[in-house]
Amino acid sequence: MAKNYEQYMLRCIDLARNGKGRVAPNPMVGSIIVHNDTIIGEGFHEKFGGSHAEVNAINSVKDQSLLQESTLYVSLEPCSHSGKTPPCSDLLIEKKIKKVVIGSVDINSLVAGKGIEKLRRHGVDVVENVLENKCKELNKRFFTYHKYKRPFIILKWAQSRDGFIDVLRKAGSPIGPNWISNPISRMLVHKWRSNEQAILVGTNTVIFDNPGLDTRLWAGDSPLRMTIDKDLRIEKKAKLYDGSKPTTIFTRLDAKNSRNLEFVKIDFSTNILPQILQYTFNLGIQSIIVEGGRQLLQSFIDNNLWDEARVFYGNKDFQAGIKAPNINSAIKTEEKILDDSLIVYNNLN
Repeated sequence: MAKNYEQYMLRCIDLARNGKGRVAPNPMVGSIIVHNDTIIGEGFHEKFGGSHAEVNAINSVKDQSLLQESTLYVSLEPCSHSGKTPPCSDLLIEKKIKKVVIGSVDINSLVAGKGIEKLRRHGVDVVENVLENKCKELNKRFFTYHKYKRPFIILKWAQSRDGFIDVLRKAGSPIGPNWISNPISRMLVHKWRSNEQAILVGTNTVIFDNPGLDTRLWAGDSPLRMTIDKDLRIEKKAKLYDGSKPTTIFTRLDAKNSRNLEFVKIDFSTNILPQILQYTFNLGIQSIIVEGGRQLLQSFIDNNLWDEARVFYGNKDFQAGIKAPNINSAIKTEEKILDDSLIVYNNLN
């Protein structure tokens, strides 16, 4: 494979990342157009419902006559169906682009090789799977959603040096003195929230911490707030009941919906996680960040329903309290954030 194929595909991936947090449920896609080893056009999918990367790249080329002599690179297979925008494969054929280099095939059944097939049927030279793994990693939420029919699941918690996620507390006890991670790490968590479509916590987390589950420490949209409250024990004065952001409460009881608040009845006599994941899948939600508590996090681990675990290890000891979840998986990355250690685990099962 020509070395410059990979260099140009890396540029497509860099461009694609600019759409992070704004294109879901569509994938992030970047595209460039190369003429005589010179990039003459660039584009990426900027927001859901907007023009696709290939369209933006083609429109950025000043001299459109050069397109017939150029190669188009794109991180994901061009679409072949009409959705909110016309098929990109048709545009490439119309512009008489003779060569297209693709990072990964689209797993969506509406595309899934059909775009490549159409291009080749019209005489376009198509090169596939250039930096395929990197392109799939870029859209791991999209690929997980379509492959496994569930959202990409990120588990997140912070634990003390001696292995606890919290001291023993009563409802209303202040959380501040018990923070394990530092302010920079907490800001990073809010950035993560802005990149995901939903956030899930358990009943006791809401009762003890009264979290807003928003992105107040970072510029970005807040995810759909979700909690599990079997017997509706959470008080109505909790932040999740404030109506400020879309919120879903999973319960066994009948309850009346109100502004930005939906009660979803599920069967607690059986495993509730598949029911929650089916509900989010049906909504088109491609990613969930699960922030606790211990029982909920461990349930996802024990049911092998997770993709990444992001764990902050602090530098304080609690001596006693609520034990951190047990996880035994491959380490993907490890880094220091001031006095915290952040380890990201990959579920390879």
